[in-house]
Amino acid sequence: MHVELPYGRTRKSVLLPDTTVVLEPVHVPGLLDEHAAVVEAMRKPVGTPPLRHLVGSHDRVCIVISDITRPTPNERLIPWILQELPHVPRDRFTILNGTGSHRANTREELVGMLGEEIVETVRIVNHSAFKPEELVHVGVTSLGGEISLNREWVEADVRISTGFIEPHFFAGFSGGPKGIMPGIAGIDSIMHFHNAWMIGHPKATWGVLDGNPLQRESIEANEFCPPDFLLNVTLNGMRQITGVFAGHWLQAHRVGCEFCRETAMVPVEEPFDLIVTTNGGYPLDQNLYQAVKGMSAAHQIASEGGTIVCAAECSDGLPEHGNFKDLFKLRESPRELLQMIEEPGFAVFDQWEVQKLALIQLHARVHLYSELPDEDAELANLTPIQDLQSHIDSLVEGLGPDARIAALPWGPFTIPYVRVRAPRRMAVTASE
Repeated sequence: MHVELPYGRTRKSVLLPDTTVVLEPVHVPGLLDEHAAVVEAMRKPVGTPPLRHLVGSHDRVCIVISDITRPTPNERLIPWILQELPHVPRDRFTILNGTGSHRANTREELVGMLGEEIVETVRIVNHSAFKPEELVHVGVTSLGGEISLNREWVEADVRISTGFIEPHFFAGFSGGPKGIMPGIAGIDSIMHFHNAWMIGHPKATWGVLDGNPLQRESIEANEFCPPDFLLNVTLNGMRQITGVFAGHWLQAHRVGCEFCRETAMVPVEEPFDLIVTTNGGYPLDQNLYQAVKGMSAAHQIASEGGTIVCAAECSDGLPEHGNFKDLFKLRESPRELLQMIEEPGFAVFDQWEVQKLALIQLHARVHLYSELPDEDAELANLTPIQDLQSHIDSLVEGLGPDARIAALPWGPFTIPYVRVRAPRRMAVTASE
C-alpha cells in the first residue's frame, strides 16, 4: 500500500506491505462556518461572561498566541477576536508571541502567522525567557517552581490566551494553561517545569491530565496571574477548525481535551516491530527538537527492541540555538545521557527533550529521514536515512513476513496505545 507522509510543506509517498496497520486521527470535518463558531463561542463561553463584556474601551489588552512551531490558526483567530472588540482601539492591544524558550519569530514569519494587516496595525512582542527585565516574579508553586511571567501579560488590564489543543508527550495535552506556562515564562521557571523528575514521572505522558506534575505546575503558575478569557481550538490535518473552546482558562480547556481525546487517541492490541512516523509536516517538523514528539507517539506502540522510522524535514536544524545539540556531545549513548540528566543537581537548558529521546532510544532503534547532515543525526544517536523507500524496504525484508508494521502518517496528531498497557481510557502508559 502507498502511504503519504507529511514532510515539511510537501509529502513523501512510501510503499509499505499491505498488512501494515495505518493509524490516523478520527477524521473530523472542519466546521462549516469557522468564523460563526468562534464568534458564538466568544459570546456563549464556558464559565465566564462573553468576551466583549470583559473588555472596556480603555483597557490594555494582552493576547498571547503560540509561536510558529505550532499550527494554531492565528491568522483567523486574532482578527476575529479584534472584530469582537470594535470598541477597543488597536493601540490598546499587544499580541504577545508565546515562544517559551524558542527563538524569536521574524517579521516575515509573523506576517505568515497573523497576516500583513495585523502586523502593520497591532503591537507585537516576541516573548524572551532570557531577559529578566521583561519578566515579573509572580509566585512559587507547591512543587517549588519560582514563577516569572512576561511583564506585558502581568501588567495588562485584560489577558486573553489563545492556542491549539492536541495530545502532548509529557504535559498530557497542549493548549490551555501551557500557553502561559511555559509559553511566556522565564527560563528558570521553564527549567523547573522540565526538570528530570517531572519529565520522568509515569503520568507525564500523552493524554494524562490528572496526577500529571507538569499540568499541576502549569495550572498553579496560571493561578498567580490567570487569563481573563481563553480561546482554544482543535484542528484536523488540513488545519481546519473542528472545535472551539472558549471562556474560563481551565474549564474550557478541559472540555476541549475531552473532545480531542476522542478523536486523536487510538488503541491497538499488540506492539509493532516497525513503525513509520512523521512529525505532521510543517510547521511541526522544522527541527529535530520538535520531531521527538513524532518519535514519542510511535514509542507508545513499539515492541521492545523494535524500530521507529521518522520522516521529519528539520529545515531549521537540530536547532542550533539552545543546548539541545551540545548536550549530545557530553555523553556517547542514550543510557549515559539519561544517567547524566538524572544526576542530582544537573540542570541544563533543553535537557528535557534529550531525556525523552533517550528514553525512546532505550526501548527502540530510531532511524531518521530528514535534511540534517548525517553527522548531526548520528550525534543524536539516530541512524540517518538517505533514501526513504529503499531503507524501509531493507528493514521490512530483514524483519520477515510475520513482522507487525504500523504507520503514523500524522505522527503526534495520532496517539496510539497498546490496550493492555492502558486499561483506563484516560491513561496512555509509556514504556519509560
